[in-house]
Amino acid sequence: MESITLEDNGTQATIQLKGAELSSFKKSGLEYLWQASPAVWNRHAPVLFPIVGRLKSNTYAYQGKSYSMSQHGFARDSVFSLVEQYKQKALFELSSSEATLAVYPFDFRLKIGYDLEGNSLKVTYTVENPSSSQDLWFSIGAHPGFNCPLHPSSENFVDYELDFGKPELDSIPLLVLEQGLIANDKSMLSLNHGKKELSYPLFEKDALIFETKDVEKLVLRNKTTGKGVSLDFTGFEWVGVWTKEKNAGFLCIEPWCGIADTVSHNQELTEKLGIRHLKPNDAFSRTYSIALI
Repeated sequence: MESITLEDNGTQATIQLKGAELSSFKKSGLEYLWQASPAVWNRHAPVLFPIVGRLKSNTYAYQGKSYSMSQHGFARDSVFSLVEQYKQKALFELSSSEATLAVYPFDFRLKIGYDLEGNSLKVTYTVENPSSSQDLWFSIGAHPGFNCPLHPSSENFVDYELDFGKPELDSIPLLVLEQGLIANDKSMLSLNHGKKELSYPLFEKDALIFETKDVEKLVLRNKTTGKGVSLDFTGFEWVGVWTKEKNAGFLCIEPWCGIADTVSHNQELTEKLGIRHLKPNDAFSRTYSIALI
């Protein structure tokens, strides 16, 4: 079994065992999720764990030892176990192993639950520390990519907008990436009554990254038809919005509990921006949802 499919009243969500990655989300046959074109971006909605973003020099230090880890961590390329499956729900799990301990010296259990109800899919991340003596340090995030435009033969990327859900917002602060790391400087993203029309020049300097203090929901929609997706990421500290290149055909909206290293970071894992800390036998959980509109 390489994947499983959840169904509810004409809506289907397919999840792969590799990475416990959502690979299809469609309603009445219309696919909303990016289909991982190898020539453009070969992923759908990877899970980012135990880091989010890039490490400085792809390296971190813990208790006097250095470890190497590539961008976004190893969970996205790991095969999860299917723990439970029902018509509308499924639960996947990944645990520490000899392979993970070589690059990440912590015992962990990562559980990812999917719950489909109508046009809405809830995705729940639970990180458990099964150790009786050692603390666990981690970050976790989502990276779903959505077809944008939904109908390439009759629509364009610029026909879509992002709605931050707050008409009173005329701008929002952005974190700036510098070679994949968080720069010291910030910039501002101008909004029109809480909305931003999409254009490729917006992403010339990589992803748009903002804190979620004032925004807990983001809607990607066609300005004329209103079709698109709505994400609720209450409880996540940051969101990244990204597309790879002009005419890529997708847009990612990425809720994060964690973020890339800053340019000035000393590479100590326990001092990393956004790092999470679990005591022995403790657990952490966050849920975000995707609604098809």
